[in-house]
Amino acid sequence: MAGELGVDLPWQTSRETKSILSISRSFVLDLFLLLLLLSIPRSISELNQMQGYCAVASDSECGWSLTKILIKGGTVVNAHHKEVADVYIEDGIIVSVRPNIKVGDDVKILDATGKYVMPGGIDPHTHLEMEFMGTVTIDDFFTGQAAALAGGTTMHIDFVIPVKGSLSAGLESYKNKAKKAVMDYGFHMAITKWDEEVAKEMELMVKENGINSFKFFMAYKGSLMVNDELLIQGLKKCKSLGALAMVHAENGDGVAEGQKRMIDLGIRGPEGHALSRPPVLEGEATARAIHLASFVNTPLYVVHVMSIDAMEEIAKARKAGQRVTGEPVVSGLVLDDSWLWDPDFTTAAKYVMSPPIRKAGHDKALQSALSRGILQLVGTDHCTFNSTQKAFGFDDFRKIPNGVNGIEERMHLIWDTMVVSGQISVTDYVRITSTECARIFNIYPRKGAILEGSDADIIILNPNASFKVAAASHHSRSDTNVYDGRTGKGKVEVTISGGRIVWEDGTLNIVPGSGRYVRMEPYGYLFDGVEKADAAYLASLRAPVLRAQAAA
Repeated sequence: MAGELGVDLPWQTSRETKSILSISRSFVLDLFLLLLLLSIPRSISELNQMQGYCAVASDSECGWSLTKILIKGGTVVNAHHKEVADVYIEDGIIVSVRPNIKVGDDVKILDATGKYVMPGGIDPHTHLEMEFMGTVTIDDFFTGQAAALAGGTTMHIDFVIPVKGSLSAGLESYKNKAKKAVMDYGFHMAITKWDEEVAKEMELMVKENGINSFKFFMAYKGSLMVNDELLIQGLKKCKSLGALAMVHAENGDGVAEGQKRMIDLGIRGPEGHALSRPPVLEGEATARAIHLASFVNTPLYVVHVMSIDAMEEIAKARKAGQRVTGEPVVSGLVLDDSWLWDPDFTTAAKYVMSPPIRKAGHDKALQSALSRGILQLVGTDHCTFNSTQKAFGFDDFRKIPNGVNGIEERMHLIWDTMVVSGQISVTDYVRITSTECARIFNIYPRKGAILEGSDADIIILNPNASFKVAAASHHSRSDTNVYDGRTGKGKVEVTISGGRIVWEDGTLNIVPGSGRYVRMEPYGYLFDGVEKADAAYLASLRAPVLRAQAAA
């Protein structure tokens, strides 16, 4: 330890000293150093354990070196089936799923009797270390992913924001940010401008960098917002590449007008945020994006569906046979906007996100739509800012950084809200928190399944245990939590990521840099049948009509 810290202990100094005089001169300093050393944790691992972390430096102390695991006696749940079985893992891969697996003494055994063994969650919507509204989200690829693992999520897909419109520069920036990753991750790419260079870079992202989705912001006028012309061009390019087009659906011009209206009325607090972006503007933009995607005949993914208005547009399109995917987020499913009227600014501001959390009633309607398959999977839009950052907009809600937490809480809150209440089954739970995301982004069954050959990303959930959310104990760097104090049934007791036990007994066992980038190939299942639909469209035109040239 002394060598690691670059200082000598007293007895090392005395052996090197050539005179009693020099010993006496150094004795006081050496004694001080010895006492200082005794007050320091004996290892980095010990320091991390004090904070609920483990094994940043020492593999053996927390079991990081284990590569063989047997999960015994649990109910193994996939999106299509559940059964009581054992799961054997070796070298990060699921080797066998069947009852009564026999193993040797070198295998770590986890007893899952009476518990559910399920694929780790996949969060399709996060923003880690993102530059936004004059600041940077407080969670990076270490703290954000640590929080995810503690909550049972083993992969997420983050949004790369271009640098001055350059997709390549944006990707390089995010690659650097992700060097501290502790679990698997993928990337979406945002499109914030349009020219031939962007079109070429989109092709590069898909063919060489494993990105198969592009997001278009219909809001944030003057910064990220795209107009309809750009959106149409982007939809066409996505279709040609087999990449999924995603939209943040709010009418940006309407939002700008709504903000001006609130300021003119003297409404400058957090409540003005919700009032300036009513559900009608989300519904209108959702409908517009759906119609343009239909015009181009390409699949569409609507992120963070927050209102009945947007949900009903998605329901209408899906009923008509259009390939539209709706993603609600945890905050929209379990919260209402009443907190935005709290007299304490810090409390109210932490709930500011876009689209806004809606009035009571929207949450229940979104839950129902999720249970009926109108909405397909659950994200978080984890985009955290601390109370100091939120205070940037103390006297002007337009300057409050938009975003809430959720990456650690999603799996617990969805279980309690949707499964415990009886709205969905345990197999549905796996589908909406993991499998459907893996299918949409073309990484199934490597991810999102407990099958032979799948990655060993697994959680063990105890349905009889309880959880409590608290800002004081969560793993995010934020000092606030929009779910603070919430309790419920169903607790993730073990998280296995890449065949490693990374969360057990309330302790994280993680190594910065151990996360892997997951390439996502184009032409996922949502593109099935697109070519036939194009052919049917062309056949229906009865054009061009051959006409005789008019006589001179």
